[in-house]
Amino acid sequence: MPQFAANLTMMYPELPFLDRFEAAANDGFKAVEYLFPYAYAKEELAARLQDHGLQQVLFNAPPGGTDAASIDLAWNTNSRGTASVPGREAEFKTGFELALRYAAVLKSPRIHVMAGLLGEGQSHVSNLSTYKTNLAWAAALAAKDGLDVLIEPINTRDIPHFYLNRQDQAHHIIAEIGAPNIKVQMDLYHCQIVEGDVAMKIRQYLPTGRVGHFQIAGVPQRHEPDTGELNYGYLFQVIDEVAASCGWQGWLGCEYRPQQGGQANGTSSGLSWFAPYRSTSA
Repeated sequence: MPQFAANLTMMYPELPFLDRFEAAANDGFKAVEYLFPYAYAKEELAARLQDHGLQQVLFNAPPGGTDAASIDLAWNTNSRGTASVPGREAEFKTGFELALRYAAVLKSPRIHVMAGLLGEGQSHVSNLSTYKTNLAWAAALAAKDGLDVLIEPINTRDIPHFYLNRQDQAHHIIAEIGAPNIKVQMDLYHCQIVEGDVAMKIRQYLPTGRVGHFQIAGVPQRHEPDTGELNYGYLFQVIDEVAASCGWQGWLGCEYRPQQGGQANGTSSGLSWFAPYRSTSA
């Protein structure tokens, strides 16, 4: 059965961030992910994980910036990664080194590196060399600690001008780099919006060994996975079937905005979809 990780950036918005660890554990989650940890001390986050019996399975490298203040500023001024952006190589490297220090304390086996936005006059071709060089450097550094570097295709409705949009594009880039610890963060919400045919893409890409993590959300509103146009019950069965045949043992991150988010107990009240899987998310 699938293993689910609560995304603490999007889930439990009714609670202060540090209180969301306990809430997720109380609801039966055994793992968490979130966007950025840098506003908090590594040791404080690690203590929350330990106190509530949670695994950290994923977080993002900085979207820009090199310390807590500049990372927050970068995100709030629409920086969505630096990996593919010419001229920001030093910023990318400093940010990734910071992410590695957090990963060591949080014991996270994977770090997502956001590709960034295409600037005026730029194209996928013009920025490809920068992207590949940065990813190869990050993969080599992460390999020393046994970590995976993830890249994620994101739809341009949610993030206009985002560099990486399609599964085939991501897998082609990974093949060209050739580092075994660069993998795809396969977000089924983004995949459905950009490409569709989600079940067949799971069957195509999961056996390659290049899918490091899944994320889920209902389409199109990005609410609970039992809402919207995707049949997640069926897709979970597909993932189980393919995973059993190829030996994949990963996590599905619940990166969705609860419909009742912000209301008291709003996230927990929307977890009826999770009930059949609660005992297996370990």
